[in-house]
Amino acid sequence: MESPLHHFELHPLVHINILGLDLSINKAILAMWAGMAVVFFLFKAAGKRDSSLVPGKLQSVLEIGMEFIRGMVEEFIGKEEGKKYFPFIATVFFFVLACNLIGLVPGSYTITSQLVVTGAFAICIFIMTLFIGFAKHGGHFLSILVPPGVPKIMVPLMVPIEIISMVARPISLSVRLFANMTAGHTVLAVLFGLAMSASLVIGWMPFGFTVIINGLEIAIAFIQAYIFTTLTCVYIGDVINLH
Repeated sequence: MESPLHHFELHPLVHINILGLDLSINKAILAMWAGMAVVFFLFKAAGKRDSSLVPGKLQSVLEIGMEFIRGMVEEFIGKEEGKKYFPFIATVFFFVLACNLIGLVPGSYTITSQLVVTGAFAICIFIMTLFIGFAKHGGHFLSILVPPGVPKIMVPLMVPIEIISMVARPISLSVRLFANMTAGHTVLAVLFGLAMSASLVIGWMPFGFTVIINGLEIAIAFIQAYIFTTLTCVYIGDVINLH
């Protein structure tokens, strides 16, 4: 039986090397392109019914999703400030969700099971929050390192703790998504391998569990996209409101 981690290995499909820079195309890149294409064409298809008074099923589902995200943005960032960041938050949610679900298609690849990918997402969001904080508050943004009500004598102790807490945010954000997607796919790979290697008499047991776990993975794909988006809203809201 192959290693359950075999699914996460990447091999170049198209070798591209420009000035010593490896730009080869592999399954992860194709999966990322597929995720962007799915989101784009879903909204493109839903937008074709703009002239209709009665929205189609796809448009209704997407509108429910957008309203759900809008409520999340208004709750954690604020109604007025949230308008600026709503397009970005919605893009993050649908892109992460699409990539999570695409990874469940046999023969595809789950890019969110790669720590370097989720880490890049998290670091970009963290840097963006710093820019937002300094752009809105200037030097006063550093007051976020001193929680309100802390005695002055405790400030030298609290500042390093708050810095560590902020630096840990992108680590927590990236590892949470990576670990959940990796764990689920590893379990699926093990169970499917057992089903393929077992006899017909007992092979149905791990195969049955594979079907059940696959259903759970669909739910986890939605939950992890929701958590990733919620934490992004929380981090942006914190630097805007200095909580």
